[in-house]
Amino acid sequence: MLIECVPNFSEGRRRDVVDSLQAAASLPGVKFLDVETDADHNRCVLTFVGGPDALAEAAFAAAAAAVERIDLNAHRGQHPRMGAVDVIPFVPLRGATMGDAVAVAKRVGERLGRELELPVYLYESAAARPDRRNLAEIRKPQFEGLRDLIGRDPERVPDFGPNRIHPTAGCVAVGARPPLIAYNVDLETEDVAVAKAIAKKIRERDGGLPGIKALGLSIAARKCAQVSMNVCDFRKTGLREAFRAVEAEARALGAAVRSSEIVGLVPQEALPPETEIRLAGFTREQIIENRL
Repeated sequence: MLIECVPNFSEGRRRDVVDSLQAAASLPGVKFLDVETDADHNRCVLTFVGGPDALAEAAFAAAAAAVERIDLNAHRGQHPRMGAVDVIPFVPLRGATMGDAVAVAKRVGERLGRELELPVYLYESAAARPDRRNLAEIRKPQFEGLRDLIGRDPERVPDFGPNRIHPTAGCVAVGARPPLIAYNVDLETEDVAVAKAIAKKIRERDGGLPGIKALGLSIAARKCAQVSMNVCDFRKTGLREAFRAVEAEARALGAAVRSSEIVGLVPQEALPPETEIRLAGFTREQIIENRL
């Protein structure tokens, strides 16, 4: 049985911290596939695979390292966040079902709450409540807002762990889901209002494309605005369709698309010809089948 874990951490600038997270998760029975960092988002994403037991240990060890090394009170970045280890998804791969991934998510979530005293919210297929399936809704108040809500708002009682925010590490969402593609489109404008307007038009929750979550961000290092997307089910809406939708909405607002990027790994089946989506910086090593 092979399951993938793709934890996101609120650190993308200090290489020594990122290295410590990877080192913590590098346990016997775990194979690393990818490490992505983004200084503007101030976020990193680790991708590793293994059997349920090894994967659960590795995910917990990386989370413990994040709690020790990351203080959200001093964290600033473009990407929304609520925890030092912000989200831990488990994805069934070879010989594993979604039920297997859910079981690992609940096991890890319970331990994070009990041993690290993190408030834990189960999401997507692991969600204990229908209103917690959507990660964006859980994370919407971010660390600063949840610091005031957890322990006061009965709707914010966590699924595991104490009913209070961790003072430096915040809280964490743990879940199980299908393969997700982190996909960004850079615009030929620095006006973040344009990116935010496009994101609102194309994301599913506002009546846009099925399975698309989107935000408009400012990327200082590249001097552009960006539409940052999660393609949650590429069989419902693929990269080509997402790119064309951004391009069309940008054109309607008098802007243009510069390029796009895939952050992390992508299934071969989901990848259109690179020229069709102006894909920049992509290597064949980002195809998940080439890494297994």
